[in-house]
Amino acid sequence: MRRLLSHLLFGIVLLPLVACQADTEETYKEGAHYELLPEVVSTSDPSKIEVVEVFWYGCSHCYSFEPMINPWSRGLADDVDFQRLPAVWHETMGLHAKAYYTAKALKVLDKLHAAIFEAMNLKKQKLENEGDIAKIFVENGVSLERFTKVFNSKGIEMAVDIAMKKQERYRTQGTPEIIINGKYRVSGRSAGGNDRMLKVADFLVEKERAAAQ
Repeated sequence: MRRLLSHLLFGIVLLPLVACQADTEETYKEGAHYELLPEVVSTSDPSKIEVVEVFWYGCSHCYSFEPMINPWSRGLADDVDFQRLPAVWHETMGLHAKAYYTAKALKVLDKLHAAIFEAMNLKKQKLENEGDIAKIFVENGVSLERFTKVFNSKGIEMAVDIAMKKQERYRTQGTPEIIINGKYRVSGRSAGGNDRMLKVADFLVEKERAAAQ
């Protein structure tokens, strides 16, 4: 009788864990919570699982997503390569993408990424020309000469062109979105909110990790 009770108690403890696992497997479905891309997009480092956030500085949803995705990205395992990709649908967004890659090239992205987001979302600046963007860089310690040289360089133009081509292959429909390993696209609409995007992304990262093993 004691042994029977022991087995019953073990079963009661185990049931919630099994239910939780089943719920996780059932919650995130292809075609419902994420999209399988029709073709795999090559990643920067094939030895790692690439996670790409597609964003736009003028997107209020992206701005509110920052306090969620920043700590999440810092907590990713060593086998995950986190990157950002600025979305470009028109000429002004192209300027914002150039600002992102300029800050990255000048190694001031940590400071400027937040500053550009705040300029567009808190201060309601449209940043419609190079001069508007240059002002933010200068205010954050970058000389106008350095900014102008890098912002208008061939390398930055090429980076924006690559971003636009990748965005097209990612089938980006809005921002923010997350692309997992060049295979899966997750949006707030499909996942059910920005916070759930990260849960679906975790699920897909684990899926890719298991597939690699």
